[in-house]
Amino acid sequence: MRELVVIKGGGDLASGVAHRLHQAGFQVIITEIARPTVIRRTVAFASAVYDNKVTVEGVTARLVDEAAAALAVTRQGDIAVIVDPRAEIIKAVKPEIVVDAILAKTNLGTTKDDASIVIALGPGFCAGRDVHAVVETKRGHFLGRVIWQGEAAANTGVPGLIEGYGAERVLRAPADGIFQVCRAIGDLVAAGETVATVDGIPMKATINGVLRGLLHDGLQVSKGMKAGDVDPRGQRDHCFTISDKARAIAGGVLEAILHLTSSPRPA
Repeated sequence: MRELVVIKGGGDLASGVAHRLHQAGFQVIITEIARPTVIRRTVAFASAVYDNKVTVEGVTARLVDEAAAALAVTRQGDIAVIVDPRAEIIKAVKPEIVVDAILAKTNLGTTKDDASIVIALGPGFCAGRDVHAVVETKRGHFLGRVIWQGEAAANTGVPGLIEGYGAERVLRAPADGIFQVCRAIGDLVAAGETVATVDGIPMKATINGVLRGLLHDGLQVSKGMKAGDVDPRGQRDHCFTISDKARAIAGGVLEAILHLTSSPRPA
């Protein structure tokens, strides 16, 4: 199986999908924006935009600058990442499968005409109208479920609970300005400890735990923007491995692809 997949977005959930599809034998190209605002950088293939190359659980992604190079990288056994906010590469490489994993909570232009199989993650898409299938991204009983008609659960804006903590886990920029990190992903932090600053204004940990995510140093941020994530479980290795949520969603995407490959497309 060497079908070509273009995944729109390279954040941690998208990267969980990319990793599973790569391991299942698909060739994978990821499109990203010029300055990704990914939080869980250590498990996000979007980090290749900053570092040229990133490896997540044994799978390497490499930054490329055009379609021919992307195809060459996938044929060599790696994932290709290209800065292509409008996913123009889809027209150039004509993939069999497109996965919209931007998680913008609204459809930014993905249609069923983009490829033979088009799948979207989370709310903002209607399966059967916009795309062939939608995969549920909300934590809970239906996480990872494939939806063939209709939409995923609406976004509540409240993170799922981990050890009883929800919104408290998220660190937000204290002001508009330039983001500068003080601590590293994987560090144990205490509530009240400064982990980053924005133009000198401290962004402090809200709970005790391990710093699981943090924006890239030097990014322009706006006040209230999600900029970090503290995991109260305190397990450092969780910061460098694909999450249970990402794996569940990836399983849903793989199920949808295999089903659509072996069965007639839903109308």
